[in-house]
Amino acid sequence: MIGYVTVGTNDLARSAKYYDELLATLGASRFMEMDTFIAWATDPNAAGFSVTKPFDQNPATVGNGVMVALACPDRASVDALYAKAIELGGTDEGAPGPRGDSGFYAGYFRDLDGNKLNAFCMG
Repeated sequence: MIGYVTVGTNDLARSAKYYDELLATLGASRFMEMDTFIAWATDPNAAGFSVTKPFDQNPATVGNGVMVALACPDRASVDALYAKAIELGGTDEGAPGPRGDSGFYAGYFRDLDGNKLNAFCMG
């Protein structure tokens, strides 16, 4: 159902470096790139993630209540992705761990522009 998600950035080069390294943890690489936009995916036909400088040329801002969830195959992958996000300069929004009784396991972080993301798995 989801084709791709996009977050804003005020520094595309800095975001590109951050996400090149972070999303490589999930096996993703760039599959589309323009002057103001870069997209990554594990497969060009699968859901992707992108960063962009806003089309209206105003500064990118963080959406209150907006979060992008990155699916991981297992808890070790959640832990690794979260650790990489923090290592690359992201900020902690909730260390990896179980949430509730449903088997949901997640770690929450913000990227260099303040966009909120999480790494999660079920079971």
